[in-house]
Order: sequence, then structure tokens, then C-alpha cells
Amino acid sequence: MLSILKSALGQVEREAWVRFFIAVAGLSLAFAAAIFSTVFRQEGNVVATAISASLALLIAGGVAVTSVPYLARRVALVRMRDAFDYDITREGMVYLGVALAIGVAALNTGNNLLFIVVAALLSGVLVSGVASAGVLRGLELEISLPAHVFAGKSVISRLKLTNTRLGAPSFSISVAPPRRKRAGAKRRWQRGVWAFPPGPPEKQWLRFPDLVWKKLPESPDLGRIFAGSVYFPYIPARGQATAEVELKFPHRGRYVQEGFGVATRFPFSFLVKTRRMALRKEVLVYPSVEPMDEFFEILPMITGEFEAFVRGRGYDLYRIREYLPEDSARHVDWKATAKSGALKVREFTREDERKLRIVFDNPAPSSGVVPQAYERAVALAASLAWHFATEDTDLSFAAPGYRGAPDIYDFLAYLALVEVQEGGSLLETLQVTDDYNVILTAQPRGSIPTALWACSYFVFIENPGESGG
Repeated sequence: MLSILKSALGQVEREAWVRFFIAVAGLSLAFAAAIFSTVFRQEGNVVATAISASLALLIAGGVAVTSVPYLARRVALVRMRDAFDYDITREGMVYLGVALAIGVAALNTGNNLLFIVVAALLSGVLVSGVASAGVLRGLELEISLPAHVFAGKSVISRLKLTNTRLGAPSFSISVAPPRRKRAGAKRRWQRGVWAFPPGPPEKQWLRFPDLVWKKLPESPDLGRIFAGSVYFPYIPARGQATAEVELKFPHRGRYVQEGFGVATRFPFSFLVKTRRMALRKEVLVYPSVEPMDEFFEILPMITGEFEAFVRGRGYDLYRIREYLPEDSARHVDWKATAKSGALKVREFTREDERKLRIVFDNPAPSSGVVPQAYERAVALAASLAWHFATEDTDLSFAAPGYRGAPDIYDFLAYLALVEVQEGGSLLETLQVTDDYNVILTAQPRGSIPTALWACSYFVFIENPGESGG
């Protein structure tokens, strides 16, 4: 691992040196072209002078655009790395408008007093910028998120802002997400291949390495965690302030916050200066486990069939007891009933083994499941898993691609990110065990293996209200 890191760093350093020498060569050519333009001008050659001067400007501009920003980003000084965003306020616009009007009056009249007033006004802007930058520097942000988050349920997050400066407090600080960048595909020179003739690679007889100006792959647009702002009026020197923020995520999935902004209007509210902080936070939101209508409809039937299945799995007689309405007729002991004159049933020693397996047979896009029905099926699987996890049940899970342990949070994490995908049905390879199965599937009834009908309860995803055991 260390060798790979050193190799990567060495490659970055080589690229930086290549950029540097290219910039030096380009500036040398621009300088030579400028000298030639001076010589041609003294000789009276107007065309050559224009061409040389234009070439010098083009080369210098190319170096400024391609090499200077890259080298500037590599500056290691902390003060140079601090990135600030500026937003002018309404008060600032009025202030600058007044300063501009007085400046125009000073230029027209030549009044020294007006020049002094303009200088005082501009110095106020300078003092405001220096003071606000000092307030924002030395701040450290810590964010604590809950370990388990469910969709549609409010959770509390804690923000802690620490002022590390020795003798200077911070005033009027706001913590908010950074401004979104303007939409637009980024392009960059990337390695490619020039081939002739155009067409499939196997038919090309000439191929050379080349550079291609093309779009960078877009990163997935993941939801942001924080949307509002948190205000801290005062943070003492070497002190800290905390705030609790209520968060609520409407949908399951992964939410990512790539950075945060620490902003202030201090001291004169001319500008809102925001310091960007590279603090990445990620939270996985589980599906909602709040009971739905389908949950209340099928839970009694699942529980009844599960209890009957558990009682029927015994082999050794444990006792003979009175018949109860929920008992199956096949457990009636007719000899004991004839002797006592009342219905008696048999109980077996394995009645306490309550093994339940929840199977989510993820459908393929070709199954025609509408997104609303799919999301309700995911939520129903999460609700059933959460309900039986709180019961005295030996619970396990099965789903396409699921490799987690029989832990409720592992299964909920799987359901948080699951999407419809191509592939065969899980029911084709599902092993029949001693567990009772609750199966959520989009497969038609005729394609379900016969062996599963005796030990399973089915919930069909096409129509969440349609179910069968």
C-alpha cells in the first residue's frame, strides 16, 4: 500500500514538473515573439509586428489558462488554500452606490475633501473584508449523525463549532451547505486513441495514442443531508458552541454532504463571506418501518400460519392439553378426546423453535412492476423484518445479492439501496429448510416451486394487497 501511495505521489510530482517546464518554454517563446515585434516595429514592418505581438499574447494567454491555475492549486500554504465565497448584501450595494456617486463627484469637481471621503468609504470595505476573514479563520466544525436513520422519521444531529484562536472571539457565524455549482458538464483533455479507418477496433489498421477533449464522467447526484443553516451569535476564544438540528429524510437511500460553509456578515454586513470546509458526511437512510395498511392486513395471516407451521414441526410428544380455537384440527388427539369428552390436542417438544426467514425476491425491470408498488414492497419487507426482530423469533433473511449476517440492520441497509435489476428469480435456487418463509416476489404463481407452498406465505409485489399462503 505504501509503495502504491509513493508511486502515485511521484506521478503527481512528475506531472507538476512537466507543467512547469511547459509554462517556462511557453513564456520564453512569448518573450521572444515580443522582442521580434519590437524589432519589426523599429524597421517599419507593420504586418510582421502585428503577427509577432499577437503570437506573444496568444502564447502567454495559453500558459495563463492551462498551467498557472494547476500550479496555483498546488501551493501548500494554508492561507492560500482557504477558499472564500462572496455575496454582496443589499446594504453593501447601497454603500458601494454611495461611494461610487461621491467618487464621480470628486473626479468632476476635484475637491480634495470628497477624495478623502471616498478613501474612508473604501477603507471601510477593506476593514470589513479583513475582519470577516479573521473571524472565519480558526474555526473547526464537527458534526455527529445518528447511526440508524429511517425514512420519514425525524432524528437529531449535533453540530459543534470550535474557535481555536487564542485571544479573538468569533461573531455572527452561520453554518450552511456550500453553494451549488452552476450546472454544466466539465470537459478536460483525456487520453484516447486516434484510429483509422473509423469503425470497429478489429477493422482498424492504424492506431496512435491521442488526447481527446471530452466530458468528465458525472458523479451521481446524491441527496444532501443539510438544507438550512444554523446560527451561532458568539463563540469565545478557545471555546465552542453546539446546536442540535432536526433532520428528516423523505426517501430511503444514501445521502451525502460533500462540504459545508461557515459564513458571516461581521462586522458591517456589506458582504456575506463564506469559507468552504471540506468535511464529507454520509448517512444511509433505511426504509420506513412504520406499519402500512398492507402490514395490518397480512400480519394476522402470517402469524397464524407461522404458529401452525411451528406446532406441526414436532416429533416427540410433550403433553396433551385442551383444544384452543387457533389449534389445527390435525393435532387433535381423538383417543384422549373420547375418554375425556372434550377436545384434546397434542403438543410436541419442538414447539419453541420459531425460525422465520424473510425473502425479498427482487424483481427485474422486465417484470413491469411500477415504482410505487416496488417502494411499498420494500417498505413492507422492512416493516415485517422490524416487527419479527422484536419478537421471540430466530430470524434470517434472503435476497439477490444479499451477503449480510442475520442481523436486522444489515438487511435494512440492503433494502435502503436495493433497486430493480436483471437476473433470475431467487426462488429457483432457494433451499427448503426448517424455517418458515415470508416471500415477497413478483413471479407469477405458476412459476413458484411446489415445495415452497407448504412452508411459505407469499406477498406478490405486482399488487401489494394480493397475497396468499
